[in-house]
Amino acid sequence: MSTAELAGDHSLSTIETDIPARLDRLPWSKWHWRILVGLGTVWILDGLEVTIVGSIAGAISAKGSGINISSGDIAGMAASLYVAGACFGALVFGRLTDIFGRKRLFMITLGVYLLATFATAFSWTPIFFFACRFVTGMGISGEYSAINSAIDELIPARHRGRIDILINGTYWAGAAAGALLSVAALHIFTPFYQWRVCFGLGFILGLAILIVRRHVPESPRWLFIHGHEEEAEAVTRDIERQVVESTGAELEEPDDTITIRQRKSIPLWETARGIVAMYPKRTILGLALFIGQAFLYNAILFGYATLLSKFFGVSTADAPYYLVAFAAGNLLGPIVLGRLFDTVGRKPMIAGTYTLSGVLLVITGYLFEQHTLTAGTLTLAWCVVFFFASAGVSAAYLTVSEIFPMETRALAIAIFYAVGTGIGGIIGPQVFGRLIPTGKTSDVFAALVLGAVLMIIGGVAEIIFGVKAERRRLEGIAKPLTAVERAVRGTASRAGAAASAAGAAVRPARPTRPATP
Repeated sequence: MSTAELAGDHSLSTIETDIPARLDRLPWSKWHWRILVGLGTVWILDGLEVTIVGSIAGAISAKGSGINISSGDIAGMAASLYVAGACFGALVFGRLTDIFGRKRLFMITLGVYLLATFATAFSWTPIFFFACRFVTGMGISGEYSAINSAIDELIPARHRGRIDILINGTYWAGAAAGALLSVAALHIFTPFYQWRVCFGLGFILGLAILIVRRHVPESPRWLFIHGHEEEAEAVTRDIERQVVESTGAELEEPDDTITIRQRKSIPLWETARGIVAMYPKRTILGLALFIGQAFLYNAILFGYATLLSKFFGVSTADAPYYLVAFAAGNLLGPIVLGRLFDTVGRKPMIAGTYTLSGVLLVITGYLFEQHTLTAGTLTLAWCVVFFFASAGVSAAYLTVSEIFPMETRALAIAIFYAVGTGIGGIIGPQVFGRLIPTGKTSDVFAALVLGAVLMIIGGVAEIIFGVKAERRRLEGIAKPLTAVERAVRGTASRAGAAASAAGAAVRPARPTRPATP
């Protein structure tokens, strides 16, 4: 047995391919819009889930709801278990996404979400409710790894930043929909059905997304690395055909190739090494960006309705209206600022949005502590704060999905999400859940300052360790672990250009030497 086999190195053959260059040269088309709709809508589901729980916490805990649970348990324990499930699911499904492919996993994880959220609507005890929230978190977080990996590998480099940030920002479309759905449910149904109907409608939306998603292809980048170069070629040709048919554009000749030593599987230790050991500064950056945003967002979202009720006397029925306004501010940030992450650049935009949102949050917290804000002005102030924060946080997901090798992409997203969310997302709701009931504005101010400081630290980390990834090919930002060499050739010097233009893009390279026994 060779040393390669002992190490778990299941090598296939070595190929030279220009598929990444072909995908990146494509003009924006109807096909790309279908990818955006089919994959990007997962964030709407997450926003829907979190906001429903936050805005109808009072309804779930109300008399006659059919479940004996307190609002504190919902904002605290249920929120933390949702995040804990998300951390666990991210790691499990993230690893499986790198092993079995993007498409297979983004179908499975959506299925897990559907089953769990449907079961939540039938909860009759706190334990069952908590368990459903844990599994729901697993499904949603598994989606993050599979979806962000697929999007980055299918969207052309010049559009990747804007599109990825926009897709991540659609979380807030789901948040607004969840809040409005809560308003309708609270006014139409009895306490027993109010919150159950909300979860049921989330299931219906997820089912519709599952149907649309069936037509999204596997990532050609994943296919050719794992020994499926013929399928990768077929998928790429079909994408090119659809783009040409919808745009009428004549595709440019690809100007870049990469040589890959195909492997059926890559050991976990090598994948982890490709993240931490090879890119330690980028690892620090990812942690700083994720811990700050996870603490801030999870703390505020899960406790927002309770805060409005405790300090401003806002009723359970009216709380969702404030959440709609808050969500609108968050949604506008990625829409308005998203393109600047491709033009101005990743480093200045991420550092600027993180730092500015932290400073503005401290100012808002101080005004809250001084009793100078009403429920309306607090929401308006937070709309401004999170206009910037939302764009920066969306870029955090973009960052960790593009600055590590392709073979580690899904696991990288999972690790940073799990660690960042595990530290910030679990602790944040617990801190707010305990401080809000005290009725002391000073306690809430202290928690807001902590969140602001963590965001500012993320901004500083971006300044120091940030990567200029805008408009660059993924393989140029981080060399694949399976890359034998970087074979870059100009269009003029490429032999057989006409054949390549016709789709003959994956060709065998010179054979490598067999592993030494």
